[in-house]
Amino acid sequence: MRRDIPPLAEVRRITQKKRDAWWTVLLVDPVATPLVRFTARRTNITPNQITWGAFLLGLGSAACFALGDWKWLALGAVIYHLSFILDCMDGKVARLTGQGSVFGAWLDFVFDRIRVMVCGVALMGGQYDRTGDTLYIWLALAVVALDTLRYINSLEIFKIRHSMRKQIKSRMRAARRAQNEAELAFMEDLLRENPSADIEQDLQRAAGEAAYAPETAEGVEGAEGIGADGETAPKPKAQVIDLHQEFRRKFPAYLRARSFLLRHRIRAHLISGIEFQMGVFMIGPLFDAVIPATIVSGALLLVFELAIIYKLLLSTRDFTRTIDSFEEERVAAAA
Repeated sequence: MRRDIPPLAEVRRITQKKRDAWWTVLLVDPVATPLVRFTARRTNITPNQITWGAFLLGLGSAACFALGDWKWLALGAVIYHLSFILDCMDGKVARLTGQGSVFGAWLDFVFDRIRVMVCGVALMGGQYDRTGDTLYIWLALAVVALDTLRYINSLEIFKIRHSMRKQIKSRMRAARRAQNEAELAFMEDLLRENPSADIEQDLQRAAGEAAYAPETAEGVEGAEGIGADGETAPKPKAQVIDLHQEFRRKFPAYLRARSFLLRHRIRAHLISGIEFQMGVFMIGPLFDAVIPATIVSGALLLVFELAIIYKLLLSTRDFTRTIDSFEEERVAAAA
């Protein structure tokens, strides 16, 4: 038995994400986190072994779905949820014990996609065999397509945002070398760290401080860390780049809702791939309402994905304005 595993409260702090899907926060973490501590403390099970266990349970869920009758559907739904709990545990155990690996992340991703595909085909195939309704065939294709779309869209948006941030940082580093600028921060990161912050007040304060920032030689020297009197000067505050400024201006209520959710570790993307899976593979089978649960879950997933795409569109406009402002500053400085 390992004695270096901390108490449960500390395990929660280490293993639970600062923001997560509401299904995970409310229905998975209360069970998974104590199991993670028990597993890490009393067994030698590795994260990859837990990933394999989650995958095999997912296949068992698919076998139940394929039988078609309601009792098997209900059992399949319960097994699927157990599979998802294990799927959440592997990453937590990796963070707690330091056993995470790049291959483990790849294995987890691939097994998740295979599990959704196999369970989707098995669930709809079992219902088609029971009823003869060809709509289930189309729903099977829709489940696989929507799950694939969700993760492809997420990956591409991450790449675009990373590219925008990289370009802004590159421009800011060039400006800092010339003008000794302060460190750079992104508004979305500050909100994630402190969801209860008064955003508008902080932005106004930052703008005011920038307007009255000293531009004397002593001020520049202080920005480097050593003041004119030889004492260490305070580090200048980070310049905040807000790539969601237009979105916040168009939807001011979003800030309040997002802050409320983040205080409870729930991300604002309320219907993601996780909630979609639970709607299709848990709620639908448990209530013997596979068709309506799948259609509603798929429609909500599409709505939130379109909202994310629209948010990205507005963010690219903020990015363009930010890059243009750097160019205007460069021209002004040269003049």
